[in-house]
Amino acid sequence: MLPFRRAIIFAAFFITAFILIRRAHSPEAPNPIRKPPPKHPIDDSALHHAPSTSNPAKADIGQPDKPIPAQHAIEDLSKMSLYDKLAYQYPYDVESKFPAYVWQTWKSTPADQDFKFRDEEGSWSYHHPGFVHEVITDQVAVHVLRLFYAPIPEILEAYNALPEPVLKADFFRYLILLARGGIYSDIDTYALKSASEWIPDTVPQKSVGLVIGIEADPDRPDWKDWYSRRIQFCQWTIQSKPGHPVLRDIVSRITAETLKRKKEGTFITKEKSIVEFTGPAIWTDTIFDYFNDPRYFDMKHSAGEITYRNFTGMEKPKKVGDVIVLPITSFSPGVQQMGAKDYDDPMAFVKHDFEGTWKPESERHIGEAQ
Repeated sequence: MLPFRRAIIFAAFFITAFILIRRAHSPEAPNPIRKPPPKHPIDDSALHHAPSTSNPAKADIGQPDKPIPAQHAIEDLSKMSLYDKLAYQYPYDVESKFPAYVWQTWKSTPADQDFKFRDEEGSWSYHHPGFVHEVITDQVAVHVLRLFYAPIPEILEAYNALPEPVLKADFFRYLILLARGGIYSDIDTYALKSASEWIPDTVPQKSVGLVIGIEADPDRPDWKDWYSRRIQFCQWTIQSKPGHPVLRDIVSRITAETLKRKKEGTFITKEKSIVEFTGPAIWTDTIFDYFNDPRYFDMKHSAGEITYRNFTGMEKPKKVGDVIVLPITSFSPGVQQMGAKDYDDPMAFVKHDFEGTWKPESERHIGEAQ
């Protein structure tokens, strides 16, 4: 249970959010996409060469070309697709600031005696003074989502239908970032540096809406025995501005798949494991689909499809449109494989313990255990 003072803060936060949601549905509501990222041609050289070590901005693979056509202010969301409902509810403005939030989830909060991650949780507060930092329990998460997604009931239906805590935890991180933005990081992670250092100084923050890192780069013939994708993006740490299209897309996919499986009465199978359903596999697929989406990128003038080859072996950040992709060292330092360097490397930003949580390694990879 939250202490009284913290409960007051939560109540104020929720009331403010509710007012913002009401305003979003007024007749003067803005278009779903207020300002598209600036248009630049695809950098052909970056598609075939490693990023410059002196200027990471030169690793820009391409900028979004055009936004999805904006919707007019519509009161009746029932006539819109789920993707468009989410765009209407939470518009994306790449030129806004990254919200100063740190979101984490666990069975208890730092106010509870049985909370086991005080050092990890404290590292995020230490490196992000002035940020709103919340550890949200399953009981609180339900109420948070009801507040933010009440106008889109299929989201709530899908969340409640998920049968495993790990599935709900995966879904929640995308939902909270879509609605509020900020940083999500698993409870068993340590912040090694402030998020202000994640984006290279040469890259304007007004041109970036999503920061992701590589989880796995298994350059070996048997990579499919251990990982779900040749390049796998991690989703234990994500930074985003509200409404980003990647989050909008993955929320739409998980919702549609969940409601389909609810109707069929099937959820986790060997063909659709947790990692594929809500985890890093679908996260990685959604990101690559965004990188190759003609709604956002000028694919006619592209040097080719963006694939894992554009990221394997990278040691410096790459910018793909409005997305910063960090090398494996940034969110996976010290793993002693796949080119990851140690915790004291300048590019090491987050340490992940991979222990003490309800999400074992067997649920992140496709090894023989599955």
